[in-house]
Amino acid sequence: MAQKTVLRKPKGFMDVYKHKPGTEKDRTHYCPGCGHGILHKLIAEALEDFAVIDKTILISPVGCSVFAYYYFDTGNFQAAHGRAPAVGTAVSRANPDSIVISYQGDGDLAAIGGNNILQAANRGENMVVFFVNNAIYGMTGGQMAPTTLEGQKTTTTPYGRNPLSDGYPMQMCELLNQLTAPVYITRTSLHDMANIRKTRQAVRKAIRYASEKKGFSFVEVLSMCPSGWKMDAVRAQQWIKEKMIPRFPLMVLRDNAENTGPIERPVPVLDPEEVKKVLGYDTFETTGFKKRPGTMFRKVALRVAGFGGQGIMSTGIALANVGMKYGYNVSWLPSYGPEMRGGTANCSVKIQEDSIGAAECTEPNMVIAMNQPSLEKFEKLLVPDGILIYNSTLIDVEPSRKDIRVCPVPITGIADELGDTRVQSMVSVGAFAAVTGMFDPEEIKSLMPTLFAGKSEKVRKLNEEAVQKGYDHVKRNF
Repeated sequence: MAQKTVLRKPKGFMDVYKHKPGTEKDRTHYCPGCGHGILHKLIAEALEDFAVIDKTILISPVGCSVFAYYYFDTGNFQAAHGRAPAVGTAVSRANPDSIVISYQGDGDLAAIGGNNILQAANRGENMVVFFVNNAIYGMTGGQMAPTTLEGQKTTTTPYGRNPLSDGYPMQMCELLNQLTAPVYITRTSLHDMANIRKTRQAVRKAIRYASEKKGFSFVEVLSMCPSGWKMDAVRAQQWIKEKMIPRFPLMVLRDNAENTGPIERPVPVLDPEEVKKVLGYDTFETTGFKKRPGTMFRKVALRVAGFGGQGIMSTGIALANVGMKYGYNVSWLPSYGPEMRGGTANCSVKIQEDSIGAAECTEPNMVIAMNQPSLEKFEKLLVPDGILIYNSTLIDVEPSRKDIRVCPVPITGIADELGDTRVQSMVSVGAFAAVTGMFDPEEIKSLMPTLFAGKSEKVRKLNEEAVQKGYDHVKRNF
């Protein structure tokens, strides 16, 4: 019996394309004559032939490829414009046995995503990047793209691209070929059957390299865009041959994978004790002080804010170190304005018994505001029933919220009375200890040799006194 030939979609594709909810039409959203459908088929065939469909995760950003998840029966992520290599890095690192494919157009990869692709390639991330180059922004109206040819007319270059005002077409293969890490860089085309076959070979080679964990592969594919170029499909194919290939020559720029072994990335250090050792904190005793019963918080999410020079960062660092001494999990995250001295500054401090998921305090339950702009900015972020400590020396307005607890403390005034405004940070630490009940002021003072290592005995004594003054003020008045 003669063997029957069955024509079907590659299993790398969905059975039915439903790019518009409610419609049963099994068709793509691409324009007639577009090259995306051809490249899609080559990729889907390779995924089936290599039996890696279930291991593949495809990432599509903004552009004509945005709906790739309607077509490929793989894991799918849709990323922000240009950020597919960054998302792909996270996916590849978290799933080292997966095959990660970043599918991007020229307006996406070479424009807003330019730095993302450079950094991913430079790190040699184990992924395949399919770069569809049609020399134009095809989805959004036919504007000039980074790869638009000299003299090419687009909606934003109606007289043709002028290198003197618009720059030259970017050759991404040549650019990435200057980096050390990539293992495979090639440029192919879809304008005729001979070159489609060569593109098929490149697609399969890149996917095989990814499955073997060889590293970063970059396949640039010259593709037709009849709608953007304002020509029919046949003329679009000819235009690639006549216009694009002279500027973007078809070639293999690099193929080092055969001499490259599987990538073995360093295993992240997740054990807390190992992290302390690496950071040099293995000799820092974290169980020297006992946690105090009856503390107001078991989980502090604190924002300390003011202007540069008020000891904002010093307050946060000191509280994090004291919390660590008590055996809490701690984090400290600084944020600076455009100027260090005199500019705005704030930091996030977390002190809690359980694990810390994110270092930034987006919903603080406590705020220390050292000036009025900080009060106005961070008071509204406090969770209901949170605590606001504000510097009443410099802030002469009442906080507006009635659902929080307020502690005005003349932090700057206390420091000035001690003869040195720079001890404001330790006044704040003392006030924090009194408000929360978490720390004993005597134990805080015992840490001064560590917190102010290299400073004179006089400086350490002055900061000890500042801690006590801040603590006493809160205890007397609240």
